[in-house]
Amino acid sequence: MNKKISFLSRPFPLFLVSGFIIAFFLRANSVDNQIYIGRLQYHSGGDWYSNPSSLPNLIRYFKKKTHFHVADKEIVVSFTDNSYRRAAVIYFTGHGNFSLSALEKENLRKFLDSGGFLFADDNYGMDEDIRKELNSLYPQNPLREIPFTHRIFRYPYPMKKGLPKIHVHDGGKPVAYGIFLDGVLKIIYAHNTDLGDGWEDPDIHNDGPEKREMALQMGTNILYYALNYAVEY
Repeated sequence: MNKKISFLSRPFPLFLVSGFIIAFFLRANSVDNQIYIGRLQYHSGGDWYSNPSSLPNLIRYFKKKTHFHVADKEIVVSFTDNSYRRAAVIYFTGHGNFSLSALEKENLRKFLDSGGFLFADDNYGMDEDIRKELNSLYPQNPLREIPFTHRIFRYPYPMKKGLPKIHVHDGGKPVAYGIFLDGVLKIIYAHNTDLGDGWEDPDIHNDGPEKREMALQMGTNILYYALNYAVEY
């Protein structure tokens, strides 16, 4: 029987995670027992590969702050084959079109139902497509706004106002939407903020250190929540 293991012992910083516990992680590589963060390659025309330095920087920051046994590099995965099974958390971003075939939706549901976590981050211009595709996964359980009181905004870093605003784009407030399965947040959609730009190398978007730190902290909260509460062990 799958079991969720929480490593939360206090609200912040360095949490030592035992390697032998991580070894039981069902999605860990059978050789090196590492947890993999996947970048989704979708096939509908959007630039799924955008912000290439973002995930490596976030993973490096996350490992430094939490000591989870996460692989240093992201892996590219797809829902058109079985590559998605290697990842515990799958992230996607980009500009332009985003759509999923019937097969991709079926495999995404399998991924979520079997213990995975999906993190959607609209780089810009994908909002309509993201909402349409994610809402079609569980029609009776659509995206809804995640309240500021949710633990994803509390640990390890307190985010009292929810998502930080990283890039202005069209203005307006950033909003985190989610899909909950059996009361557990399994999909987060970060809208109107562009967290990935804030994780990129400092000289790419010229985000100041404070804004960049907020983006990395929010990304850490999301991975921390996913691996403690949403991903099944």
